[in-house]
Amino acid sequence: MKIYQKLRVLFYKLLSIKVTHIGKNYQPLLAEGLGKIHIGKSSIGNKKSPFYFSGYTYLEARSPHSYIDIGDHTQINNNAVMIAEKTYIKIGNHVLIGTEFCVYDSDFHELNPNKRLSNEHQCMPVIIKDNVFIGSRVTILKGVTIHENSVIGSGSVVTKNIPANEIWAGVPAKKVGDFNAKLTP
Repeated sequence: MKIYQKLRVLFYKLLSIKVTHIGKNYQPLLAEGLGKIHIGKSSIGNKKSPFYFSGYTYLEARSPHSYIDIGDHTQINNNAVMIAEKTYIKIGNHVLIGTEFCVYDSDFHELNPNKRLSNEHQCMPVIIKDNVFIGSRVTILKGVTIHENSVIGSGSVVTKNIPANEIWAGVPAKKVGDFNAKLTP
């Protein structure tokens, strides 16, 4: 099984654009687009999580000015999707991300039905700061900043900024706790 996964990782590497990546790929990574993708000393995929053999991580910096930047010591679990269409996605250091994570800087289409195919839609950067913990199946939408040490519960859809040291969950995500309160065992 080990050789099978190594071959899958190599195959996707051959299909991808050049990525600056210092870390380790445990799951195949498909990188696309005209922009830049940088991954620091971080890991993509996890051997002990779902979708290890069946999926892949998809990163796309779609336009020449878009980019994805992932810091150091960040762990991105299996089957993540990140698309920076016209701006950027920046993920800090020491971030933990669960399976089937999605983040987009765009809605990809104008919401007005008369302009839906016009390519006039707005894009806004997404920033995930240091030491954030994001559960599985979380979607983060355009224009969101998640500040340091925050936690996002599994299955959440994040539509607005999240302050530092807070716990958010739900659809749409809402504050459910913080780390300023006294924690009891």
